Amino acid sequence: MIANSSPEARLCCLARSTTIPLPSRGLVNRVRDVVVVPGSAVRSPAGWRGQAPLQALLVDRQPLFLAALGNLLEAAPVGAVVRTAVRSDDALAMTESGVPIDVVFCELRAHPLSGIEFVRALARDGIDVPVILLGEPGDDAELAAGLEANAAGLFTKDAALEEFIAGVQAVVSGHRAIGSGLLSRFLQRANEHPHGQQRAASQLSPTEMEILLMIGKAQSIPAIAASRGISHKTVRNHLAKIYRKLELHGRAEAVLWAARMGLTEA
Repeated sequence: MIANSSPEARLCCLARSTTIPLPSRGLVNRVRDVVVVPGSAVRSPAGWRGQAPLQALLVDRQPLFLAALGNLLEAAPVGAVVRTAVRSDDALAMTESGVPIDVVFCELRAHPLSGIEFVRALARDGIDVPVILLGEPGDDAELAAGLEANAAGLFTKDAALEEFIAGVQAVVSGHRAIGSGLLSRFLQRANEHPHGQQRAASQLSPTEMEILLMIGKAQSIPAIAASRGISHKTVRNHLAKIYRKLELHGRAEAVLWAARMGLTEA
């Protein structure tokens, strides 16, 4: 019976009737497929290195999915303390009440606030809690909008287990993470307008192109500033010009754009 089996066995069983990312193989040391965009303020993650347990809030309309994801996050290596909410307005009220929350996992199609609306509501209220949006396979366009909304993580519910866990660790460390499947589909959609992107690239100065190359290779602002002998503020000014010229909404989109143009292979 499920009730008497290990957490891993329960998760694999639930995975057969839900879309939670739970392949049967264990974690591996090297994760190739999650895309991490370095954040400007890196912090030490809770729960991974003997600190206070990670406080996680899960928002999803399906109780079975909530239970499965909760079991996954409570188990090693995450070891989170998990709270759940079926309604996104209840989750928002929980974050506003001062309950300690380190990260929110929110269904893209949450109700009554969608996942993207939830992210924007937290930003509007000045609540600095990273949100990982979870969509169904095929929700590419909606998840792409999460880049503009400044979601901290973007994954579909069929993501590989090791990829998902690596993404969680990246997010709670202050970075942004995008599932590999989403990345490939984002790039495929970008392929529909290659000539316009090439024309936009021609507007960049040599310095801006070099900085975009470094962003495409996931280098942080401090690393770029140190390598070029300039201030953090100057790097941010260059990035603002790059975003404006390429019509991008932030560093995550810049990483995707650089990958699309082949800059990450240079």
